[in-house]
Amino acid sequence: MTQTAIITGASKGIGLDLAQRLLERDYRVINLSRNVPDFTHERFETLPVDLLDAEAVAATAAQLADRGVTHLIHNAGLIWPNLLEQATPADITGLAQLHLGSALTLLQAVLPRMKERQFGRVLFNGSRAALGVPTRTAYAASKAGMIGMARTWALELAPHGITVNVVAPGPIQTDNFWGIIPKGSTREAELAARIPVGRLGRSEDVSNAFLFFCAPENSFVTGQVLYVCGGASVGTISL
Repeated sequence: MTQTAIITGASKGIGLDLAQRLLERDYRVINLSRNVPDFTHERFETLPVDLLDAEAVAATAAQLADRGVTHLIHNAGLIWPNLLEQATPADITGLAQLHLGSALTLLQAVLPRMKERQFGRVLFNGSRAALGVPTRTAYAASKAGMIGMARTWALELAPHGITVNVVAPGPIQTDNFWGIIPKGSTREAELAARIPVGRLGRSEDVSNAFLFFCAPENSFVTGQVLYVCGGASVGTISL
């Protein structure tokens, strides 16, 4: 069976690293993102779409319904950090569309073919922030919502051979991280020192977890949250 994976936000960072790893395993990869990456491959294509725009997502989803998608990996994300006093309902609405609504629309489009095949893998890039981090009102709320949605889907889809799991990274060296913590700064070094394993995460650390859940042979694991955070989920790490 040909494996075809949709990865949202595969233009850079974790998404691009995972796309390249799947291509090495002979997958076809469809990237959904606002930007077209520099990376090219004969089995890698990009469909430009703003996942904050519900109508644009619906239009793109319609194009994917008959592409034989076997894997939906919702990786794209934004943080929008604000202290409680500056947070707005619009922050929650926007990130709910990005992190939750767009995943729902995309899965509804490709689900009939997954059910026909009696096989599918649905994966979310969650966050340790779902456990609570200062300045993350909207982000933590939407990432926590991912967990509830994924567990619900896991129960509904298990009879159809479709697993649904969440990978929840801690501090990972990506543009999102460096947008909050200056690259090479003292603050970055201090944060790394507070993580139990003594370093920040890398994109490949997260990809390794995704690859486990992607594999057809790992069909007995569903509805789970795997924290890839160097032990940070055991204690408290403030960004």
